[in-house]
Order: sequence, then structure tokens, then C-alpha cells
Amino acid sequence: MAHWRDTMRPMRFFGIDARASAPLLFFVMNIEVWTFILAVGTAILFTFLERKGLTVPAAIRAGRAWIAGEVRPAVPWWEKRRLVDYRK
Repeated sequence: MAHWRDTMRPMRFFGIDARASAPLLFFVMNIEVWTFILAVGTAILFTFLERKGLTVPAAIRAGRAWIAGEVRPAVPWWEKRRLVDYRK
């Protein structure tokens, strides 16, 4: 039986973070060459990022922040108040 201190450690599947090996489940359900390449590529990518010190959730957050960009306005563009010219 594992000690309670081990409950915070990330789950591993053959040395790979279990969340990074999720595409392997997709490959098992749909056995094709492209799903195998996708699963192996994803596992290699997340293993590389983990070696660099970035966990899988942190890598996903970093990718999401990169896609969103640097400028994130607090008010969406459709809720911004427009200037009104009352002298017309």
C-alpha cells in the first residue's frame, strides 16, 4: 500500500504523465496510422516539456495564454460604450 505522501505525485503510465498519454486511448479506440503518430507525437512533446520543467497542466495553460495573446481587455468589444455626438 502506498504512503499518503504519494497521493500528490502525478500519475505515470510507463514513465509518461498519464494526462500526456490520453491520446493513446484515442489510438486504441481508432487504430490508424495517423492516430498512432498523433499519440506518439503528443507523448514525446509532453515528455520534452516535462524535461524542461513544464508539467502537462502548465504547458496547456501556457499554450492557451499564447493563443489568447498579450492584450486581454477587461470589457469585451461588444459591451464597450461608443462615443455619441449630441450636437448633430
